[in-house]
Amino acid sequence: METRKRIGLLTSGGDCPGLNAVIRAAVRHATLSYDWEVLGIPYATQGLLEGKAVSLNVHGLDSRGIDPLLSTGGTILGSINKGDTEAQADQIIAGYQKLGLDALIVIGGDGSLAIMNQLAHKGNMNIVGVPKTIDNDVAFTNLAVGFDTAVNTIVDALSRLSYTAASHDRVMVVEVMGREAGHLALNAGIAGGADVILIPEIPYSISGVCKHITELRDRWNRRFAIVVVAEGAKTIEGQERYYTDSQGEIRLRGIGDYVADQISHFSGDKIEARVTVLGHVQRGGAPSALDRLLATSFGKAAVDLIAKDDYQKMVAWQNGVVVSIPIDEVTSNSPILVDSHHPLVETAKALDTYIGDL
Repeated sequence: METRKRIGLLTSGGDCPGLNAVIRAAVRHATLSYDWEVLGIPYATQGLLEGKAVSLNVHGLDSRGIDPLLSTGGTILGSINKGDTEAQADQIIAGYQKLGLDALIVIGGDGSLAIMNQLAHKGNMNIVGVPKTIDNDVAFTNLAVGFDTAVNTIVDALSRLSYTAASHDRVMVVEVMGREAGHLALNAGIAGGADVILIPEIPYSISGVCKHITELRDRWNRRFAIVVVAEGAKTIEGQERYYTDSQGEIRLRGIGDYVADQISHFSGDKIEARVTVLGHVQRGGAPSALDRLLATSFGKAAVDLIAKDDYQKMVAWQNGVVVSIPIDEVTSNSPILVDSHHPLVETAKALDTYIGDL
């Protein structure tokens, strides 16, 4: 008779919509299909460090059961993206062993997966990865959990800003997340009808931006414009804009203000620009239908890998189906940036969207 497995679940790194849907799917499949014990690890490696866990089953953490998690944003397990895991590696591994886990499902981005992969190799931990990030920069997967919802959130914001831009004949500069990758800005910019999209991978010029905005007025009598700029886009001198928070962490922010100021200056203050930094609103809200589908498929597939004792793999979405990829390969190839010849870049250009000096 096969020994009943005890598996753990944790969410690591930045939160995003769809994390709870992964948890729900994994718990339902593990308990109903395999009769395994499932433990939720609170606050990722911090929970392992302290040897803490909560029991997860179809009844969830309260009387409502686990099914409402399908549409609930954030993560019921909590998440962290700080701490010196290398210095605390032995204690974290000891926590995994203390909890008596046969395997651990790690829901995280490229950074979290790389960290947990190193710990797994060092401590003989059995892990399966589930990719999640609104940046959508994890290698070997077309989609990561959270990306589609974030795109929808930005598109909604662009739609709302278009009305006030048109009312005042203004240029609205919208700064979005994405770190060093432009996937979020590119996808949302096209879907939201942006006139200008600036991403880290493609250099641009302020003269090119202003020329395009002026042409909109001259050719189409459009007296307003929407500019989407990724937080990791650089200045025309090739520098990133960032600030240091109260805890000493360096955060990307400020490129939107830079672009707006440069537009106004270059145009001789003839173009009035306003800035909106969407920030963490992009991480919030209920997951979209696509993210729920993706998260559910990933959660089920992760449990099936554990059932086959097929560890050190990450589930991935390729051509509409879930596949598995060795985490070693994933972490050695991430992050994945936007190719300047990507079909969406070509689409933006064909629709007369300024996307840099290509």
